[in-house]
Amino acid sequence: MKVAGLGFRREASVASLREALDAAGGAEGLAALATVSEKTDATALRLLAQELGLLIRGIPADALAEVETVTQSELVRAAFGTGSIAEAAAIAAAGRGARLISARAVSQDRMATAAIAEGDGE
Repeated sequence: MKVAGLGFRREASVASLREALDAAGGAEGLAALATVSEKTDATALRLLAQELGLLIRGIPADALAEVETVTQSELVRAAFGTGSIAEAAAIAAAGRGARLISARAVSQDRMATAAIAEGDGE
């Protein structure tokens, strides 16, 4: 199963999320979008998921903190306990044996990040 993880500021637009996702490799073949649980209700995320016909998977912050990420943001680590919400959410949601196939990519306005992982979905 291929999953895109998204990290974003609450003010991020659908365009910002889409741009980050496109920079990470695009939506083709994705089974879901994933992010930290507390942001699954964000309007921009819901609109993007609807546009792409994908489910949103929320991952608790404590589960994200257990995932090692390639990218390290000290700001994100201080707030969420992981170096990259996008990478950690993608890996956690993709299931056992998940591997990152696209490291974190950032939208031009720096409001959103995306990463893609693939795993067995369980």
